[in-house]
Amino acid sequence: MRHAPPHRILILGGGSIGSRHARNLLACGAGEVMVFEPDAARAERLKSEPGVRVFQGEQEAFQSAKPDLVFVCSPTALHVSQALRAVEEGAHVFIEKPLSHTMESVRELLEKARTGKRVVMVGCNMRFHPGHAAIHRFLAEGAIGSPVAARISYGGYLPSWRPGQDYRKSYSASPEQGGAVLDCIHEIDLALWHFGPAEVSGSAVLPATAIGLETDGLAEILLRHASGVLSSVHVNFIQREFRRTCSVIGTDGSLTWDCTRGSVERFGTDGNLAETIAQPAGWETDTMYRDELRHFLAAAEEGKIPTGSLQEASAALAVALAVRESP
Repeated sequence: MRHAPPHRILILGGGSIGSRHARNLLACGAGEVMVFEPDAARAERLKSEPGVRVFQGEQEAFQSAKPDLVFVCSPTALHVSQALRAVEEGAHVFIEKPLSHTMESVRELLEKARTGKRVVMVGCNMRFHPGHAAIHRFLAEGAIGSPVAARISYGGYLPSWRPGQDYRKSYSASPEQGGAVLDCIHEIDLALWHFGPAEVSGSAVLPATAIGLETDGLAEILLRHASGVLSSVHVNFIQREFRRTCSVIGTDGSLTWDCTRGSVERFGTDGNLAETIAQPAGWETDTMYRDELRHFLAAAEEGKIPTGSLQEASAALAVALAVRESP
């Protein structure tokens, strides 16, 4: 990354992910960090964070911050409208996943980012996890021949995601902008990242009645990729224990990864374990968020298309919406 002067950074939304980005941006010395947070209690807590300026009005925040980088960490329904404003103000933009809960104004955002030469990246931090990074590298190297099929799965428990917040009042619980399909869109994004564009060949969705919600809580998705790969994606946020896995079948072997075990295993043509890639010593969850930030900062400073680009996020959103709208 070339040397760049300190940035003026505005974070829209001071919840758990917005606060995480604020801490990491300050830690890496990216520049001055300002946060817009309309909730009075949350704004008051943020004011105690060293080095963070807090605004409770969006207009005031933009006028005072004059940001060159904007992080959209607000509820999903606000993502595209706030990103549009940021691009119009001349900022490069990082949007937390999912891009939106609808395709409305996404094309406008794509066009304005293109004509304004603004970098827009959507937060797909699992691309920076050493497990999926190793799988992607193996696939690029042809280590298991041509991929044929894959299974990518996530299970977690929404009530435990954000301690101190009633999950029933969170945007995740909203039938309109929440639900497991949108909230757990990482797995859809990973399938498209590993195997390329795809169409929904079939899907089934169950409501989250187990935790008292009407929104979708579990989905099975079958994707047929243009590359010929058939991938199966499972997501749910009603499962008490955390589980995240990936397996890939190739013509000359296979790959398996379990997030809890923390290693990727490659099996060869003889069916035996050929190689194990262990998770780096000392690795922690925040590492991938810091790596993600560094990638975005480099892309913004160099004017390059980032991984997790607006185009890629639009494709993942289109798949997610097709699943949500299926009978």
